[in-house]
Amino acid sequence: MKKGQDTRGYERYMALDIHREYILVGAWNEEKDWVLTPRRVSIEKFPEWAKKNIRPGDIVVLETTTNVWTIYDIVAPLASRVLVANAAEVGEIANARVKTDKEDINRLLKLVVGGIVPEVWVPPVAVRELRAFVSYRHRLVKTSTMIRNRLQSLLHKHNLMLSEAGLLDQAWWEAQKNISSLEKMQIRQELSLLQEVEKLKDAVDEELQRQSTSTMWGKQAVQIMQLPGVGFVVAMTVLSAIGDISRFENAKQLVGYAGIGAGVHDSGKTHKEKKITKKGRRELRWAMVEAAWRAVRMSPFWKAEYEKHLERMRKPNQAIVVVARKLLVAIWHVLSKEETDIHASEDDLAYKMLLLSWSLNEDVRMGLTYKQFAKYALMKLGVETDVTRFMRKNVPRRLAPRDEVLARMTELGLSA
Repeated sequence: MKKGQDTRGYERYMALDIHREYILVGAWNEEKDWVLTPRRVSIEKFPEWAKKNIRPGDIVVLETTTNVWTIYDIVAPLASRVLVANAAEVGEIANARVKTDKEDINRLLKLVVGGIVPEVWVPPVAVRELRAFVSYRHRLVKTSTMIRNRLQSLLHKHNLMLSEAGLLDQAWWEAQKNISSLEKMQIRQELSLLQEVEKLKDAVDEELQRQSTSTMWGKQAVQIMQLPGVGFVVAMTVLSAIGDISRFENAKQLVGYAGIGAGVHDSGKTHKEKKITKKGRRELRWAMVEAAWRAVRMSPFWKAEYEKHLERMRKPNQAIVVVARKLLVAIWHVLSKEETDIHASEDDLAYKMLLLSWSLNEDVRMGLTYKQFAKYALMKLGVETDVTRFMRKNVPRRLAPRDEVLARMTELGLSA
């Protein structure tokens, strides 16, 4: 939360309380007298109303809601300044027992006149679109999980063991004699829906792959994906949540933004760490925990970190959160300082980039072979040594030479 904002000297202080079907608007002058008494404006008519009523000299405050950025984009070109307030923190500050539209307007106006709006960062359009796309993928995964759980419940109900083909084996389901005709109809529809959802998710994942090598996100995505446990889905989720790494002065701020910093109770001589705050972006917490579990399986360093904290905490979920927090600190360093992973050798990085290239579709690799793309990614990370051969899991691995990749990049019109 930003304290001591300079919000004095504006002609009007305007608050917008956004609802699904209407927006309640109201405004004070600097002496806190009403210059625009609270009134409702329908969502459909708001763009026209805003053009006629919001003018230079106004400072406008609105709270984060589902459609806040649509309203923000309408208001921002008209007013001198627009502040977007964190709705959760506004509620904590107000701690109001009575909640009405007019009281909401009063609270927002008091905060903006007092210069204590708990302001949030306004993400550029590209970040908003990526966030929405990542959120859409999450909904597809959630839908898929719900369908699978319903099918699993039928298995448990009838005490059945699946065939080796798994849940999608429709012929196996049809052959089960103790499943009723009504249940079989449900199963057929569930399987059809599951197959369609999986196709949609695959298409979304292909687009996330493309975004991870795009001009907009490619460099940052590769920097994150050099870390163990971070694939293109986690990388794009992290980037959508962070947006601009420069707004975090240090790694501690980024950890707090994710809500995986430990709460602390200080009283007298007592200092006790509590559970994580969970006050932050939920998808960023998910991504870091997901990456942490994978990193523990892939990397000796992160496995040792996990085991060290597990021995002390005795709880796997708490130990993995510590690893997730440390991994997020590493992400801050590789993004803000463009560093390479300090816990990885050049061979480790080469293998990680080779794994990455194997996971990408041919068109996403932009015309490069697996070996060429892995070298291309290493070059993006600033690795100067021309690693072309190394051993991993007792198997010789190869990357294309730098000169070959540079020549191919010239042919394809790719930037270095």
